[in-house]
Amino acid sequence: MSAQDFLVELGTEELPPKALKTLGDSFLGGIEKGLKAAGLSYGASHVYAAPRRLAVLIEQLAVQQPDRSVNLDGPPLQAAFDAEGKPTQAALGFAKKCGVELAEIDQSGPKLKFSQSIPGQPAIGLLPGIVTVSLNELPIPKRMRWGAHKEEFVRPTQWLVMLFGDAVIDCEILAQTAGRESRGHRFHNPDKVRISKPSTYLEDLRGAHVLADFTERRELISARVAELAAEQQGTAIVPADLLDEVTALVEWPVPLVCSFEERFLAVPQEALITTMQDNQKYFCLLDGSGKLLPRFITVANVESKDPAQIISGNEKVVRPRLTDAEFFFKQDKKQKLESFNERLANVVFQAQLGSVFDKAQRVAGLAAFIADRTGGDAQRAARAGLLSKCDLATEMVGEFPEMQGIAGYYYALNDGEAEDVALALNEQYMPRGAGAELPTTLTGAAVAVADKLDTLVGIFGIGMLPTGSKDPYALRRAALGVLRILIEKQLDLDLAEAIAFAIQQFADKVKAEGLASQVQDFIFDRLRARYEDEGVEVSVYQAVRALTPTAPLDFDQRVQAVQAFRARSEAAALAAANKRVSNLLSKFDGQVPASVNVALLQEPAEQTLAQVVAAASQAVAPLAAARCYREALEHLASLREPVDAFFEAVLVNADDAAVRTNRYALLAQLRGLFLGVADISLLG
Repeated sequence: MSAQDFLVELGTEELPPKALKTLGDSFLGGIEKGLKAAGLSYGASHVYAAPRRLAVLIEQLAVQQPDRSVNLDGPPLQAAFDAEGKPTQAALGFAKKCGVELAEIDQSGPKLKFSQSIPGQPAIGLLPGIVTVSLNELPIPKRMRWGAHKEEFVRPTQWLVMLFGDAVIDCEILAQTAGRESRGHRFHNPDKVRISKPSTYLEDLRGAHVLADFTERRELISARVAELAAEQQGTAIVPADLLDEVTALVEWPVPLVCSFEERFLAVPQEALITTMQDNQKYFCLLDGSGKLLPRFITVANVESKDPAQIISGNEKVVRPRLTDAEFFFKQDKKQKLESFNERLANVVFQAQLGSVFDKAQRVAGLAAFIADRTGGDAQRAARAGLLSKCDLATEMVGEFPEMQGIAGYYYALNDGEAEDVALALNEQYMPRGAGAELPTTLTGAAVAVADKLDTLVGIFGIGMLPTGSKDPYALRRAALGVLRILIEKQLDLDLAEAIAFAIQQFADKVKAEGLASQVQDFIFDRLRARYEDEGVEVSVYQAVRALTPTAPLDFDQRVQAVQAFRARSEAAALAAANKRVSNLLSKFDGQVPASVNVALLQEPAEQTLAQVVAAASQAVAPLAAARCYREALEHLASLREPVDAFFEAVLVNADDAAVRTNRYALLAQLRGLFLGVADISLLG
């Protein structure tokens, strides 16, 4: 079957830059989906997206669908016709489903059958419908109308190119009649551009100052920005989202270096970077030590004969924004950071839980409690907690919300606060996302954990539990943050104690009954997904969870030990034995003695097991107490043979009650050894 290249390009007014890449990818995905559904084979596929166009090129698209046959089975003859031979509703319904009269249905077999050969349709007649469906299914939150047209799209359409081989596909989509004429660059080449054939699309537009390939523009911008930054003895900050957005703003990218006055460098560089990136879409430059240079790179959409004018224009535009940041910074520094707590006393954190200042006071108390137990300085943690929310009331954060924590750091240093106290004001929000940076200081870690625990206890305490996808206070993220900080920074904090302290601070503002266990369970439940992501078996997590350790670090140490133990050859047999022992003990009627009576040990196998259990107890107890769980389980792995021998040779439920009870005491001791680490009976 012969094949031709297919091209569709929809020209529009400037498309939303943040959505351009997604729109392009979805356009291609929709067309591929339509081609596959139609049974049209093709070779490579390409998507092109620029500010004023979305285009898809399909190489070697079959010119016609293959012929296909339809074979449908209907109801049995006895169900299709009644005793008088008249068709039933089942027969009539089957004929209607097939789109034919009942007389055309094959009635020669035990069932009604319908067979039909459907000739393939020409692709040129199917393509307009496939393109239309794809455009209609684009992820566009809000569509618009324009002029007198009833059609709707993300932006008004301007032209439509639809070529199959050398031929124009005769159709109309979104108020545009298909042709072969595209448009060039709005300023460099505003005339119509004739697309000779699909394979020349990119080059035809390149000659009209349009780089239609999103990836090509992105790579050109990235390379040129890096080159210009190196010329300025710096490196550019190029966030992927910003690079995508800038790529979506230009058809003919021309990066240029601009500058601003050095006096602005006295302002926290994060504020300058934020305003230049977010508001102006500039790439900022850093020197070798990570300090902001008084330079930035803008990406023009024209190749000007006098680029100095473009540079001057951008420098003129950015100056008022930097001046605003400078003004806010100077205004805030006119008073001590702590004084901003006065404003926060009138700002509600949550109606039932009090003001933001109330929260800061609770965080201060809880942070001191945590620091005291994790090797930190309780006094400095309390100070950082008290200052933790102050910058929320500053002019800087009011204008640049992204500066919360960062502004507090600079203002605390300006007030002469200790370095770790200042750092904690920013580190309290860490980690800011999955895999994000953790606090570097013990003070910061204490405040970060305290802030998250206070929120968890408070919100749970007033009954506002997260449900499904609704989690307005980001409680899941808070719980994961607590776990990451305590485990990855090796901080040994008993969460049960910390939660109890947090509840106490809320006094009668929360319902305390059952709250501690509810919050604790919620936090430790988050570990299951974490371990699954790390490749740890769910049964390993469950084996440790069964013991309900209350310190996340201790929990993790047990999990790592059990995961290593699980890989040993003895693990499966010992897990099965533990399960058997657990079942036996659960059915024992009465109190199992705490010790084994050696005189009642009759069988050689139980005597041997008693000896090795006693020896193991002496060796393993100190290891478990020291949290050397891996070593403890390695030692217990040696019990496999005597345990197996015991169950092969010894009848646990002996007729003699004293002997029977003594054997249960031995099994309880055996199980207790493993329960010092985890309930490995759950590993089966």
